[in-house]
This record gives sequence, C-alpha cells and structure tokens, in this order.
Amino acid sequence: MSHFSTELKPEQWSDLPNGEALQQAVAKQLEDWWPRVFGYHLLKLGPLSAELSSMASPVAHHFSLSSSQGASIEGDFCHLPLQNAAIDAVVMSLLLEFESDPYRILRETDRVLIAGGYLFIIGFNPLSPVFLGKLWPKYQYCLPWNGRFFMPSRVRDWLGLLGYQVVGDERLVYHPLMGEFTQGKFFQQSLASWLPSAGSLYLIVARKLESPLTPIRDKRKVRQTNWTTAPTAGRSGHLSEHSKNG
Repeated sequence: MSHFSTELKPEQWSDLPNGEALQQAVAKQLEDWWPRVFGYHLLKLGPLSAELSSMASPVAHHFSLSSSQGASIEGDFCHLPLQNAAIDAVVMSLLLEFESDPYRILRETDRVLIAGGYLFIIGFNPLSPVFLGKLWPKYQYCLPWNGRFFMPSRVRDWLGLLGYQVVGDERLVYHPLMGEFTQGKFFQQSLASWLPSAGSLYLIVARKLESPLTPIRDKRKVRQTNWTTAPTAGRSGHLSEHSKNG
C-alpha cells in the first residue's frame, strides 16, 4: 500500500528525524566531489540542497531554487526559469521522493545543464534500514516515510534514458532513522562492512554526455538545403532575467 503524499515535504534538514546528522553525512560525502566541478553556475534544487555547503567547488556562482521564500530564486522544479544549457552542476537532495513527477524534474534539469555538466542526486534507499519505517503504521505518514523511495537502479535507468553517464554511486548512513543516531553504532558499522550497498541514503553522481547538435550535410548533392544554425553543444548563454538577482 502506498502512503505517498506531496503535502508534507521537508523544508529544512531539521524536519527529518536525525536531520542534522543526515546533513553532516551528506555534506561530508560530497566533499570529495566538489573540487572536480568547474564552471560558472552551480544550482541547488530544493530547500535541503540549499543548506548544503558547496564552497569547496571552484564554480563561481552558487545559488538555490525552490518554492521556499529563502531560496535565491522562487520557481517550479518542472518549469525552471533558466535558459537551456546554462548550468554547470545541479544538486538535488531528497527532492524526488516528495514530488509527483520525478522524471519530469529530471528532464527539466537536463534541459538547463550543459553537456559535460554534473548532476548530484541524494535519495533514500529502499533496500536499507530506513525502509522499516514504511512497514510500521506509526511512521508511515511521517517524514520521510510518507515519500516514495526509488531504487537507485531505477534512478540510474532514468539517467541513462536522458543520456547520462553515472560516475559515482555511493551509500551512506546505515541507520533506520528511528531512535537516536548514536544508538546501534556496532550494528551500523557491521552493516557498512558486510552490506555496503545497504546505506539508508544513496548519492548518485552523473555527467551529461556530449551530443552532436549540428546536422551533417550530404556532400553528394549539388544543391544544398540552407540549414538553420544549430545551437552549440556548450553553454547557450547566461541565466535568464529571473535569475540574475539570485
């Protein structure tokens, strides 16, 4: 039985059980990746992404987008107020679980990301201790168990359909999130050692593959059709007017 509801969403890490510990774990996991990300614009989708520090990345401009008032830009995840191929990296943290059309969000994110750009997705792993909350009526309608937990393999499939290469698929936090985070340290360490794929959170890192956008002319024809100039494979321009103040 599904208990998915879009009405209750985490607006900050403290809305989640053991939220501060989760935030610290995610931030630490991302530390090794930030120095690899270069460019002009790094977009943090959703309020939880906005609270993650990304200053270790040499990207010049870091900004956030969500429906929350504290975001750099207020906007709809399915209709980003940004130009095509304008963003070098996107972070979405615990976002897809609480949105009604997660694949559409990925398609829209793909539209604004440059070829070769990075996409970081943090989500809840259903093959982990955190899934226990979905089996317990006491927790089924509470955060985060009211959301949909997607298999990491399904997220990788979505990314493959969009033309991405997965360059990282990591697990972290071996805890059911029910109870204090400091409880069951031995269990957590044992699970991490014996079943490393059973982390309650996954981090998938993917890069958008280069794709040729210029049509190939047939040299055998004497008369050539006048082709419309195609967009370049790289950045198509600056951010839209909506985001310049972000």
